[in-house]
This record gives sequence, structure tokens and C-alpha cells, in this order.
Amino acid sequence: MGLFSFLTQEIAIDLGTANTIIIHNDKIVVDEPSIVAVDRNTGKLIAIGEKARQMHGKTHENIRTIRPMRDGVIADFNAAELMIRGLIKMINPRPKLFNPSLKIVICIPSGSTEVELRAVRDSSEHAGAREVYMIHEPMAAALGIGIDVEAPMGNMIVDIGGGTTEIAVIALGGIVCNRSIRIAGDEFTDDIQEYMRHQHNIRIGERTAEEIKIQVGAAIPDIDEPPIDFIVRGPHQMTSLPLEIPVSYQEIAHCLDKSINKIETAILNALEQTPPELYADIYNRGIFLTGGGALLRGLDKRLAAKHNIPVHVAEDPLHAVARGTGIALKNVDKFQFLIR
Repeated sequence: MGLFSFLTQEIAIDLGTANTIIIHNDKIVVDEPSIVAVDRNTGKLIAIGEKARQMHGKTHENIRTIRPMRDGVIADFNAAELMIRGLIKMINPRPKLFNPSLKIVICIPSGSTEVELRAVRDSSEHAGAREVYMIHEPMAAALGIGIDVEAPMGNMIVDIGGGTTEIAVIALGGIVCNRSIRIAGDEFTDDIQEYMRHQHNIRIGERTAEEIKIQVGAAIPDIDEPPIDFIVRGPHQMTSLPLEIPVSYQEIAHCLDKSINKIETAILNALEQTPPELYADIYNRGIFLTGGGALLRGLDKRLAAKHNIPVHVAEDPLHAVARGTGIALKNVDKFQFLIR
């Protein structure tokens, strides 16, 4: 710690499509949904994170809820800036005599374009950051689950987030080959909404679909400890009369099948590009699953059966990327080659 270290606040941000996590002093200090509620007339921030999520789908005409992130990148620049600024304030809720300058390491999808990188950098700078560093999500996930990224050893990371699924083969501190597809948690939620509409003639919102995914989401129709059926309530599509329908995990496994197939194909494409020596390492060590999508019941079994390679779910898949970003923040000089 330097003499003037208190003048600089160092934070690591996992700016996710579904959740934003902030790490400060090696601790997760903020873990909130990536959503803001603003006043339509004045544009002022009304709520952020969990409070805004509770308003989502229940607002009147003067309040608008916005998810600033779509498919892993910033879709609404102003809302993203409000969100980053508001979440940073949550670290120190008490007003200070002066605001320390911010040094931020933020993670980005590996398939980001220069325009998307510029949007992340600009939003962070407008929110008060003096120094902004960026690290690719798969690399952050690998650091977060304790993989030695500098070793001459191939590791495959599959990070299934809210907006994107990042698939990368990592060796010698770099990404050898990668795939970034926009099929992930949000797509699963859309699939469930579509399925309920077509199969049961019931209209449900995004929050209910998310709840179904958490309670009875599955990737295979035969799991060891099946969850109990989830009761869905909503209006009939045609008559608008109330309906109450039990949904089983087998139904959800069936409705998510197409999206999971696309993830399997992307993993296969990444494996095709992998040099043979690294392929052998992956075959021995297995594929590592991180991100919220890794919590889908039976997904590891399904991927292992499809590719004939062992699949390991990270210990804390939701926070793996954030922890890795925190490690990169502590060792900015050591991991200079990983950071943009």
C-alpha cells in the first residue's frame, strides 16, 4: 500500500447482462441485477439493481425499467452510465469529504468489437473512472476458478452468462481459439415464454420465465434429484381468464433443447480449431463450466455425453468471472498481457 493509496479506489466489475458484481478489497461488495428504473419525464434514476428488478413488468407510464446490457454489450449508453455510477455508490453509501479517483478492471465478452469496447470504456469513464482496464470474460473465469493461465497447458472454459456464451481454449496466458455466441440465459428465458404460450396458451412475463428456469430448469429429461413441479399462474392467451398450470423439469428440458444444441455446436466448432496438443490436454483435464447457465440441472452430463470429454462445473459459477477480474485487478502489472 502506497502513502497516497487512499486517494485511489480500486474496483473490479463483472458487468453482466443479468447481474453486475463489484469486488473491492478482495470482497464481493455489490451483487445486483443489471437493471435500472428511470423517470420517463425527467430521466432521473428512481431505483437500481434488486429494487428496479422488483418493478420490472409492473410499472406505470411514468416509470421505465431498462436493462442497459444486451447480449453481453451495452445497449443503452445513458442507462449503463447511471447503473455503473449507482452501483459504485453502493460500495460507500456514506458521503465522503472527497471522491477518490477510480481504477477499474472490467470484463468484456471475447467477441466484442472495437465499438463495443469503446462503449464500455466511455461508460466507465463517465461514471468517474480515471483508469479503465479490460479483460476477456473466459480469461477472467479461468483465473477465478484457480487455473494457471500462464502454464503451457490447454484449458477449455465455457462461460454461459445472461447474454452470451463464451467458449475459449486458453494456454500460455492467451486465448488460442474462441467462440462467442448470443445464446445464453436470456435466450433460455425467451424459449420458456414461447413454450408456455404455444404449449399451454398462457401468457407469462420475463420474471416468471426466469423463476421457472431457476426452479425447474434442466438440460436433460432424466436427472437424479428431480425438482417438484412449478405452478405457473397467468392469463389464458385467448380468453384472458386465469390459468394455473404445473410445469415439470422434463418440459423445460424439451423446450431448451434447441438452444442447448447451439451451445454444443459452438463447443464442437471451438474444439475443431484447437491444435492437437492442446486438444489432448482438454481431453485429460476436461471442460470447465462457469456462469449462471452452468447451474442448469444436468447440463454437465449432457455436454460430457455429447463430446466424450469430462465436464466440471466450477465451485461458485456465478461469481467465477468476478473473482477472476478481482485477481487481475490485484495483479495488473503481472497480468499486463491479459489486459487491454
